[in-house]
Amino acid sequence: MSTAAAGDRSFARDKEIRFHHCDPAGIVFYPQYFVLFNELVEDWFRLGLDLPFARLHGELRLGVPMARVECDFLAPSTMGETLSFRLGVRRLGGSSMTLDVVARGPGDEVRIRATLTLVQVSLDTRRPLPIEASLRQGIGRFVV
Repeated sequence: MSTAAAGDRSFARDKEIRFHHCDPAGIVFYPQYFVLFNELVEDWFRLGLDLPFARLHGELRLGVPMARVECDFLAPSTMGETLSFRLGVRRLGGSSMTLDVVARGPGDEVRIRATLTLVQVSLDTRRPLPIEASLRQGIGRFVV
């Protein structure tokens, strides 16, 4: 896991680019970045917010699907590289949040920038639900 610089309110996590992320040319097949984004969000909930998806989905019956994603693919990433992903909260709404994600490769080269909008929903009704106070407080620690 990466560590954030002093005063940095973002969540950081290193991800190894594996065979299954790549196309026959050996570079990350762009839809696999969406899988990596979801892994990053799941890691953030587990490690940054102390709310594993198993509890969020199973016990609390809540989900946080991506409602909107914007990406800029800036440079290719290849199998065997380790990318450092950094997530920060740009906006925290009533039932949604907007996250900024940057992934850097070796030499600190920015490979991808993305903006993810997540909406908290009931898994039973599939309708948005307000983010409760203690989770909101945890998320607030990552507002950049």
